[in-house]
Amino acid sequence: MTAKKPPHNYDAKPVLDLIASIEADLQRLKGLVEQQIEKFDPANPHNKAPDGKLTEEGVECCYRMFDDGKSRYSVAQQMKISFAAASHRFNSWRKLGGTKRQRTLLG
Repeated sequence: MTAKKPPHNYDAKPVLDLIASIEADLQRLKGLVEQQIEKFDPANPHNKAPDGKLTEEGVECCYRMFDDGKSRYSVAQQMKISFAAASHRFNSWRKLGGTKRQRTLLG
């Protein structure tokens, strides 16, 4: 009893087209997810706790603005915090490695 050999002559184009289509869909999905991760809003009320201090999300928002090259003055204005608070966050950001720091997810 001999096993049947699979046919060697088949059209690979439909398979390759399907793979290309799936890869394109995955890239689009990746782009959408990355956009959601990257979005942050300095004016978001979740950036501040009831006592006025920055939440973890608020701190990360400051750090991302510094990542983007924003000045302490700009961060202070957009986050509605004092220049001294923005300076404190800037120094913390630098100690964490600046643009090379590990980003955290924003909720």
